[in-house]
Amino acid sequence: MKNLALKKGIYLIVDPSRELDQILGRLKKILHLSISAVQIWDNFTAGIDEKNVVESILTTCHQFHRPVLINNRWEWLLRYPLDGVHFDTIPNNIELIEKSIERPFLKGLTCNNDLGKVRWAYHHQFDYVSFCSVFPSSTANSCELVNLDIVRQAINEFKMPVFLAGGITPDNLPQLSGIDYYGIAVVSGIMSANDPLLAAQQYLKQLKM
Repeated sequence: MKNLALKKGIYLIVDPSRELDQILGRLKKILHLSISAVQIWDNFTAGIDEKNVVESILTTCHQFHRPVLINNRWEWLLRYPLDGVHFDTIPNNIELIEKSIERPFLKGLTCNNDLGKVRWAYHHQFDYVSFCSVFPSSTANSCELVNLDIVRQAINEFKMPVFLAGGITPDNLPQLSGIDYYGIAVVSGIMSANDPLLAAQQYLKQLKM
């Protein structure tokens, strides 16, 4: 993709351990909506054909001009035309990573409650940060609960796109009103819903998009 700028909206995270046909079918139903990006979660269990999964998701998302990021495995940008990488922790060799990839790519970082991580991402020209977990979540169980005052401080101080993640539903989204976040990251709320299109539309209605 030529334009790597993230738009406001839903940052969709997909679990590659799920049935690939189901993943692709659900993506095709919702990618015409305000989807900021699609991240492939670093959950490749034994027996998964990583090449088929990554290339199939890339083909589907790029048809809709949606960027695709890989979680943590930055070296996969050397194998596949991925649009970026999302790091769960600060990489200790970001300069080497950027030099190795030799092309523009999106960079994101999970920050939890640590403003130091936000500052680091800002000074290293990352494209966005994500705060996790806003609410209790089974898919974000490694994240501590976020202090929303820290989120507000990060937005005011660093002026960079901030996504909120973890346990967010259309019902609890109103609790985040008054925070100038860029978008929300969603995993099971859409990809595990009986009707992913309706689920995505309900999120976007609350986001007023």
